[in-house]
Amino acid sequence: MSLHIENLIARHFRKSVFKNQAVYIITLFIGVLLLYAAFSGWENYSNQNKTSEKYQHESREDWLKNPDKNPHRMAHYGNFAFRKSTSLSVFEFGMEPFFGNAIFLEAHKQNTANFSEAGFSNSMLRFGEISIAMVLQILLPLLIFFLGFNSVAYERENGTLKLLFSQGISWKQLLLGKTLGIASVVMMLFVPAILVLIFIWLLLQNFSISLDETLKMILFIGFHFIYLLFFCAIAVLISASCKTSKKALISLIGIWLVFTIILPRTTQAIGAYIYEAPSKIQFNSDIEKDILKQGDSHNPNDPHYKAIKDSLLRTYKVDSVQKLPFNYSGFIMTEGEKISSNIYNKHLESLLEIYKKQNSFSKTVSFINPYIAMKNLSMGLSNTDYDSYIDFQKQAEAYRYNMAQKMNALQIKYISNKKPEPNDKPLTIGKDHWAEVPEFHYEPKGILAVLKSEIISIISIILWISLLFLFIKIAAKNLKAI
Repeated sequence: MSLHIENLIARHFRKSVFKNQAVYIITLFIGVLLLYAAFSGWENYSNQNKTSEKYQHESREDWLKNPDKNPHRMAHYGNFAFRKSTSLSVFEFGMEPFFGNAIFLEAHKQNTANFSEAGFSNSMLRFGEISIAMVLQILLPLLIFFLGFNSVAYERENGTLKLLFSQGISWKQLLLGKTLGIASVVMMLFVPAILVLIFIWLLLQNFSISLDETLKMILFIGFHFIYLLFFCAIAVLISASCKTSKKALISLIGIWLVFTIILPRTTQAIGAYIYEAPSKIQFNSDIEKDILKQGDSHNPNDPHYKAIKDSLLRTYKVDSVQKLPFNYSGFIMTEGEKISSNIYNKHLESLLEIYKKQNSFSKTVSFINPYIAMKNLSMGLSNTDYDSYIDFQKQAEAYRYNMAQKMNALQIKYISNKKPEPNDKPLTIGKDHWAEVPEFHYEPKGILAVLKSEIISIISIILWISLLFLFIKIAAKNLKAI
């Protein structure tokens, strides 16, 4: 299909746009914002990863430098888990500032980087922080509306619309041509921004890229292009349906406000209201109550653990725990860790289910708001979304549990059941055993996990752009020149 007429209309529109001096000023302003966003993103990424690497290394060194001691004391000494940012987080800050990136890991207790109620809602879209994603998702659509509000309405106002149709141009050709014209102007900002983005991305990875990160980058760029094309089509359709440029401008600003500010915040509030989550205090209190119901592993007279002791004595046919062929305290700590971890995970899954429902509500709303869909997908690809935080927390908890149980296993194997006399040396094992606990390394979600998590957002964006071009086809048959 030849697009000769459409290209001529697009070229004419592009020339007319740059006759307006305000366009240069706005374009320059957004260009400066993009440069600032790239610089601030680079600085945030570099500082956070340097800090994470530094303290993760120091935490490991402190762990290994511990002297000979009882393994149970080492379990309580604990360790730290730090979360490094991915390269795409330079362009999309997402929720990282709200979630934190470090968790202290210790026996019998599960800590979180940040457990605030606000932190778990991925509907929390911030307007204040300037990132490249924020400029692409919020400010460029506003620029598009400024460029396109009079694209057709002005032709109607000055009488040239009839003249165009008298020369054999159809509504479909006009609408597509104007859409391509706006898109070509926006691409003059978008393409340089993407080139800078790719260069920074390559630089951050020392020009050594993985297939997974490359696919994320391609999708990040591709879906932002589709997203901006959507707003180009919206601008032309609204301009074509309004009799005056003023009415078109007011309508487009209203749409922009609803899409980027009103609906995201309303969605967050409604989701939190419908699916109410317990407070942090209530959450921790419920866990403590359930653990106490099961028993206290540090209390020798606790009924649950006394029953375990009696069972062990009968099985090994001895009359005291000191005569058992393994360390009794280590065995009990292993059981206590297993029970407390299971209870914590059970409560955490219940809490996460509530937040999942809140976030599902947000994702469902993306079918009536492409901005929410693009924001969710952008955060998912850059690993700065809600699911990435939960993934980090689960990896840290798995590491914490294995660390605690490893120390318990060392106690069972090497620590004697006999209590030392007042003048005896404390019961300890060699410090070389501490190296048996590996260092924590966070692995971000892969591309397949991201696509599975954000499938609703992807379908929403594709559906929106498909519907818009369908609307252009319908409008071409029903719009009037007057």
